[in-house]
Amino acid sequence: MTTSEESQEQRRVDHVAGRIGARIEKTEADYTAAHQELRNVLKNYSENTSVNWFEVDDRIETSAELQQQRALVSRLTENQNIIQDQLDTFKELKRSPYFGRIDIQDPDETTPESLYIGTASFVDDDQNFLVYDWRAPISSIYYNGVLGQVAYDTPAGEQHTDLLKKRQFLIQNGHIENMFDTNETVGDEMLQHALGEQNDATMQNIVATIQREQNDIIRDTTSDLLVVQGVAGSGKTSAILQRIAFLLYHSRRDLEADQIVLFSPNRLFSHYISDVLPSLGERNMRQVTLAEFLTQRFQGLTVQTQFDRYEDDQTQPINRHLRAFQESAAMMTAIHDYCLKSSPATLRFTDIRFDGRVFFSKEEIRDIYDRLPDAAAPADRFLRTKNALEKRLKHRIATEAQSDCVRDEIDQLSDEDYHNLLGAKHLGQFEQLDDEIDFIAREIVRRRLRQVDDAIYNGYFLDVYSQYTDFLSHCPLPENVTVEEWQSVIATYQHDIEFHRLALTDAAPLLYLRDLLIGGGANHRMQHLFVDEMQDYSMAQLIYLQHAFPRAKLTLLGDSEQALFKAVESPESILKKLDAALNVKRSRLITLRRSYRSTYPITTFAKALLPDGDQIEAFNRPGDLPRVVIRYDEEAAFKALAHEVTTELATNGTVAILTKSAGEARHVYQELHRDFDLTLLTDNDLSLPKGLVVLPIYLAKGLEFDSVIAYNVSAENYPDEQMAGTLYTIATRAMHHLTLLSIGAVSPLIASGKIPQADLTIEHEFQN
Repeated sequence: MTTSEESQEQRRVDHVAGRIGARIEKTEADYTAAHQELRNVLKNYSENTSVNWFEVDDRIETSAELQQQRALVSRLTENQNIIQDQLDTFKELKRSPYFGRIDIQDPDETTPESLYIGTASFVDDDQNFLVYDWRAPISSIYYNGVLGQVAYDTPAGEQHTDLLKKRQFLIQNGHIENMFDTNETVGDEMLQHALGEQNDATMQNIVATIQREQNDIIRDTTSDLLVVQGVAGSGKTSAILQRIAFLLYHSRRDLEADQIVLFSPNRLFSHYISDVLPSLGERNMRQVTLAEFLTQRFQGLTVQTQFDRYEDDQTQPINRHLRAFQESAAMMTAIHDYCLKSSPATLRFTDIRFDGRVFFSKEEIRDIYDRLPDAAAPADRFLRTKNALEKRLKHRIATEAQSDCVRDEIDQLSDEDYHNLLGAKHLGQFEQLDDEIDFIAREIVRRRLRQVDDAIYNGYFLDVYSQYTDFLSHCPLPENVTVEEWQSVIATYQHDIEFHRLALTDAAPLLYLRDLLIGGGANHRMQHLFVDEMQDYSMAQLIYLQHAFPRAKLTLLGDSEQALFKAVESPESILKKLDAALNVKRSRLITLRRSYRSTYPITTFAKALLPDGDQIEAFNRPGDLPRVVIRYDEEAAFKALAHEVTTELATNGTVAILTKSAGEARHVYQELHRDFDLTLLTDNDLSLPKGLVVLPIYLAKGLEFDSVIAYNVSAENYPDEQMAGTLYTIATRAMHHLTLLSIGAVSPLIASGKIPQADLTIEHEFQN
């Protein structure tokens, strides 16, 4: 790329930004006028609206006037919101007008045409297209085309053209930070920087290979289950976010952003990526963590999180074979079979009580359920039981509304209470006063009995927690689980429920049982479900998510070597199990083995920690060797840590001290926060600040930092290969610098001969 070309492109950016700036001024004036018009209408609405509540004709006339006023307010509000959206779009465009350029030449043209692609279209006052929306048909050439003859769809049919050039830009605040010509569109910003810095043939070939792998992920529209196994720093998250953007583009006629849900590893990560889709002119997809999802479905219970369990596992013995069964597909199959075979006699119905007395008895409810066809699914029978109870409740309401005490209560109502019960939507509805009185009477009784209505609506007349105990008591056990062990599982569950707690292992099975018996729980609107860090999900949890989003195609991404919360499984093994459990028609596994987040020395060190780390390919980005700092007491260790922090902060924007547990993170914070501007991050934090942070490794999943200091990588903390994944995850959070501090003898994972001494810098303070 010549200096002349760069200057020419910058001049065009300046020109376009100037035109957008002028449009912003005009749009701001339009917004001010629209806002003032809305205020005037609202003021007139409030000053001139009065109602004669007791004359039927007046009420009807006033109701019509109110409807007209409301319609006008609604129209003006919508107009104001449209102008505000336009203003936001123009302001974003001014900061970064476009990110791509294509030069094309149609068959019947003698000269090529340059088109610039951005997050939204921009047409100047002379009707010249200065920027094309990335979702426009012609823009598909930028995403799908390679140099040469290309085709693209238009409303008039397929068109053909010759793609002569594809250029990418990174523009920030009106300044071109990076630009390069390419054949394959490179979506990952780190790869864009790599090409901008070293755009030779070798680098182009490497990046093209990576991008082809990522494009397989991005553009897959046929798989019902897409599993992406990628080593740390291989661009999994970048590819998935580009995939979401591509799917929104590809299916823009029938797919909205809120029909896509992404399960993130933690809220820090959710915030970390939250600006990606808005930067493409799209609303964000829905994001949720597993803890948030489960808590929302278990209102009133404290559900153990993955992080809570990880912390508990550091101090308590783990019965791995019990946990493996509870979180298995076999457990979910057993629940499915149990629910299908359930009968009125085995269901734990409970009374619906009101005002201290039984309103609908469990015997009455069981009798309703029992009279329904046995062939119907349990959830269908339950729904029909609810409907029958609703009818009986309405009959009780109608009967009680005729009582003298309710009529006396109406006579005692103030005008305000009377109007509140009547509701604005019923103005003018009643021709006779008696009809209106009957409505008021029913409304009084209905509101009084709302507790009963809620119990019916929410299905509280089936005790699902007791039902789950019954299931556990009859659950067929695998050979490696004894009856005594299983009785302890039941006892622990019952104890937790008594104190409104629920273990993570019980969450997915209990939800599955509840949904199968009483219905609900399924979101049929979602079209795509993405799960990040899939290696930290149990098979039972994945099965339940597929049940909860039955129409959604699944994209699961992770790195089996970064499994913190359960045993490592190969991606092939996981795919085989998922195929069997989810019964999908088309499944696909894509593996990414090249890591380009970290420097070559850091990746070389990290992969040596793993038994099969040779499969990881390091990106050839030079950098300093990882440093191992060994001290033999805590005082000396924190002195060394303070020195490392000072050194790293001098040259890096983000420095993270990563610990094995939350307790260690709190301890480090207590020791250092007086001397440094240090932020302690917990699972309640929503944003990742610049500067110095300390956090447990499980909160750093999916994140990256300029410099990482691993706290206490001692033999005591990381004794064997079971901890290799944790240490590997810590090391691969570092982009440029990695320091490992050990208090006492260093972990055998580092000290073993697998890691050549030439790959490390060791600072060893000998013990006195």
